[in-house]
Amino acid sequence: MKYLLALTASLLLAGCVTAPKALQGEFSAIEPGQSAREGRLGDRVRWGGRIVDVAPQATRTCFEIVGVRLGSDGRPLARDQSSGRFLACRTGFYDPEVFLPGREVTVTGQVDGHEDRKVGDYDYRYPRLAADVVFLWPERRNVDVIVERSPFFW
Repeated sequence: MKYLLALTASLLLAGCVTAPKALQGEFSAIEPGQSAREGRLGDRVRWGGRIVDVAPQATRTCFEIVGVRLGSDGRPLARDQSSGRFLACRTGFYDPEVFLPGREVTVTGQVDGHEDRKVGDYDYRYPRLAADVVFLWPERRNVDVIVERSPFFW
């Protein structure tokens, strides 16, 4: 009975997970790799992943990101698969010491072009976003959970 109650409570809480307000809206289902192959422009997207590089420029900052699928809350899933790399550029200065490589971000914006760059010796076509939002997620922490059985636990 208590396991059923715990399971029900967990499912109810999981159903309440929503994206932060800044990441909510209507977005195209296209992924970065698909956008690069098809050359589509103008799609409004919500993509996320892990930062590879941050390049502050005179009036904007551009992020190189390895895209991964997003959870229902808009956060990148902790998986070892890529949905394709992409670039996201946003007006203003974003400090590379805060937006470190490996940190998780989710961005929203419109695909406004593509850029050809190298990844190692490989020629890679990046879709580029004109970003409206660059959302830096808190770092994930690994926590050890210790469960002890009490003699008074029924």
